[in-house]
Amino acid sequence: MTDAAHLRRRTEELLAAHPPATTDRLDFLRARFDAGLAWVHFPQGLGGLGVPRSLQAVVDAELAAAGAPDNDPRRIGIGLGMAAPTILQYGTEEQKSRLLRPLWTGEEVWCQLFSEPGAGSDLAALGTRAVRDGEDWIVNGQKVWTSSAHLARWAILIARTDPDLPKHKGITYFLCDMTDPGVEVRPLRQITGEAEFNEVFLTDVRIPDAMRLGEVGDGWRVAQTTLNNERVAIGGTAVPREGGMIGKIAATWRERPDLRTHDLHQRLLGLWVEAEVARLTGVRLRQQLAAGQPGPEGAGMKLNFARLNQEISGLEVELLGEQGLLYDDWTMRRPELVDFTGRDAGYRYLRSKGNSIEGGTSEVLLNIVAERVLGLPAEPRTDKDVAWKDLAR
Repeated sequence: MTDAAHLRRRTEELLAAHPPATTDRLDFLRARFDAGLAWVHFPQGLGGLGVPRSLQAVVDAELAAAGAPDNDPRRIGIGLGMAAPTILQYGTEEQKSRLLRPLWTGEEVWCQLFSEPGAGSDLAALGTRAVRDGEDWIVNGQKVWTSSAHLARWAILIARTDPDLPKHKGITYFLCDMTDPGVEVRPLRQITGEAEFNEVFLTDVRIPDAMRLGEVGDGWRVAQTTLNNERVAIGGTAVPREGGMIGKIAATWRERPDLRTHDLHQRLLGLWVEAEVARLTGVRLRQQLAAGQPGPEGAGMKLNFARLNQEISGLEVELLGEQGLLYDDWTMRRPELVDFTGRDAGYRYLRSKGNSIEGGTSEVLLNIVAERVLGLPAEPRTDKDVAWKDLAR
């Protein structure tokens, strides 16, 4: 049986064989994966040891104390939080063996080709088509709001393979090589001045059937695994007390007594308590996750994450007064990650507006919480059994 003591020994052996101070960063990450210490709850041979997810903290603590490099999880969050668990659950042995190691080490960045100009909140209405041609699928369509597409080697993609079926049933899930001919990535400049998002055009892109994930026509069920993990990844990230955006405004409050008012103090106290409740709820959610696959509860965490970020950043700008209206740089650039705490208050205020849209709009997530968590009656859906090709568009 593998316990905490055994994991510490394995970690010590890794550090002895590959001292962080003298080992190339990528070589160390590869060795860590091969030792089963990347994500310990994954199966042996795929970066894990098949032990409870909770034991990952033992490994992480030992490696952090030794100054070992991490895999820059913020940069590869889509791969780690969305693609990897979906590939693990539905992928073939060949897919898992080929894709998971460079995904975890960060050698290959992933993006998510789900949303479309006419299928965002109603994702199942997507119109990107995949038509079978021998051992390949020919894909045509447009995707939008694609984070990291300008960096990505791979994409998780859902496309319509049978327009004669109702919209939820005629979808298939693919793994798309972003370097293939016909894949065009264009930047979408945001309110922050940056273009971390993109739109992606797919023109006669050939995807081998070997890169299909799950059965033909079962893409919506496979996609639910991705979406549930996405909401947990966004809303349930582990942070220390006063971590994230609440820590920035709390630090300003302590350092700038000249800015304080009684009203601002009361509002800050309320948001501090809410942030701490959200942090502890995230701990509980991750404990539940360790016992199985994430469910719709992640929708509630993501909802709260978006609201809190927007309220905290708004209060921070108000606290800073005229200084809060300043913005550091409007230069058009295509960043590798979203850095909420490394930028100024103006950036946090503007960027947090997207939190209630990305990863599922707050309106859609409210429906999910109502129907799947609280058990309330579902809204009437007149298009549920209508063939996709007959839907009004």
